[in-house]
Amino acid sequence: MSYVTREFERGGVRLSLRDWGGDGAGVLLLHGLAGHCGEWDGLAGRLSADGYRVVALDQRGHGASERRPGDVSRAAYAEDVLGVVEECGGGRPFVLVGQSYGGLAALLAAARRHPLVAGAVLVEAGPDRSTPEDVAQVVGWLKGWPVPFASREAAVAYFGGSGLGEGWASGLEERDGGWWPRFDVAVLAASLAENALRGWWDEWDAIEVPLLGVLGEKGIIGAEVWDGMARRRPGLRGVSLPGAGHDVHLERPEEVFGAVAAFLRDVAAAVR
Repeated sequence: MSYVTREFERGGVRLSLRDWGGDGAGVLLLHGLAGHCGEWDGLAGRLSADGYRVVALDQRGHGASERRPGDVSRAAYAEDVLGVVEECGGGRPFVLVGQSYGGLAALLAAARRHPLVAGAVLVEAGPDRSTPEDVAQVVGWLKGWPVPFASREAAVAYFGGSGLGEGWASGLEERDGGWWPRFDVAVLAASLAENALRGWWDEWDAIEVPLLGVLGEKGIIGAEVWDGMARRRPGLRGVSLPGAGHDVHLERPEEVFGAVAAFLRDVAAAVR
């Protein structure tokens, strides 16, 4: 299966996405901070082959979308998500699948109770707030990338090699004699600021659609946070992959596909 690249405008911001086609229930894939929609190519191709209507978005400030949008609030990212399901859905319901930063966008969009959002899969994401130290650590990591990378192979090695390194390196662009990220660190830092000020538990409580959490054993969602999520949402499903980290979708794509596919089958059956 292959995709076509599409662009549309939402609130004056240009957004780019990969449209994998398909006639079945919709699936919108959302990458994490500093990521890109191509991280989902493997999952998108398999879901499209299974008949789902699959779309993967470069979120604002990332990839081929608007590099320096004026609004980087969490509300803006949630509005983009809803704009995509309205633009691409043709009236069909969508399940939102997001990792980390993209998972929070999915969570906030699902909390809006939009009629075209039928469920959400949160991959290494939840409603708890970050600390200012957490945010500073992430921004410091982004600023520490040795850019430009001399080659794509050098980038793959820097990001950990194998599927993990390939996933991160595939988001870079080759120009001016090197390989560069397709984001502005200052923009991403500004987009993180809200997360250090508040949590999103009220939005979590507002969600009414089915939810699946996919976690890495070594990821960022601790047992206490997960227990709080499950306590407030008794129907919450969860899968934890032993040994996996925060980028579990790149480290363990087969197992993530299995968990997502099973969830989608159940949600699709429920909305028929």
